[in-house]
Amino acid sequence: MAKIAIESELAVPTISSRVLAAGEGWAVSDIVCTAGPRDRAFEENHSAVSVSVVAGGSFQYRSSGGRALMTPGSVLLGNAGQSFECSHEHGCGDHCIAFQFTAEFFEEIAADAGASRNFRIARLPYLRSLAPLIARACVGINSASEISWEELAVDLAGASSRAADELPSSFESVPAGALARVTRVVRRIEQSLTEPLSVSQLAREARLSPFHFLRTFERLTGLTPHQYILRTRLRKAAVRLLTEPERILDVALDSGFGDVSNFNRAFKAEFGMSPRAYRGPISSRRWISQGLSSAG
Repeated sequence: MAKIAIESELAVPTISSRVLAAGEGWAVSDIVCTAGPRDRAFEENHSAVSVSVVAGGSFQYRSSGGRALMTPGSVLLGNAGQSFECSHEHGCGDHCIAFQFTAEFFEEIAADAGASRNFRIARLPYLRSLAPLIARACVGINSASEISWEELAVDLAGASSRAADELPSSFESVPAGALARVTRVVRRIEQSLTEPLSVSQLAREARLSPFHFLRTFERLTGLTPHQYILRTRLRKAAVRLLTEPERILDVALDSGFGDVSNFNRAFKAEFGMSPRAYRGPISSRRWISQGLSSAG
């Protein structure tokens, strides 16, 4: 099976990257972009099939699959050989975890998953079905935890190909002003997750009526504001559970939940298990071991 050319090594001055892992037919890179509104967008080419998780920031993505606002938790999709363009008209910087596959390897995964071998759409919104995989990817770049990147790459490729088949391929154009306003709100949410964020408050931030804000936000992100806030809080909580030794109660309160019972219910609905089960005995033993080492 052919090796893939790692897309993150493109000579673009505003992009820094590091290869996290690579194998036969696949690779994963941690990519940080510092581009902003004053930087010109360049047409690029997907050297391999791309399934990239947005870990932070936001940007606009355009390919033959359509145009999309990329926000944290969403997944950028690209076919091998497909031209694309990323731009940052309404905010500076983004952070992505780019999974890349040779066309041959991806077609094999998609066939086994019962999905199409090519993506018809440009983006997957932050879907509940992908939440555990997205959290695992974020854990991998935020800690020294042992992550099986190969297993995660295969799982993510299969789940993304199935999800892409289930979503409509149509795209509605959105005025640039609305795009700028929703982008501003998305970045505000990322910075204020522990605060109570009402629809009226966010609509004022976007300078839209609550009615138009709700519809515009969902058109651009694929989620309602409530869904987006809840899913973002849970993703960050999941990463903390596996990378930090805080009590579950503290993680819940620091993630914007009023009490631990609500957090437990929401977490189980999102990840299929309780926060305690998600953290697991291995993580608990690691924190204890670290504490004993520090005490010694």
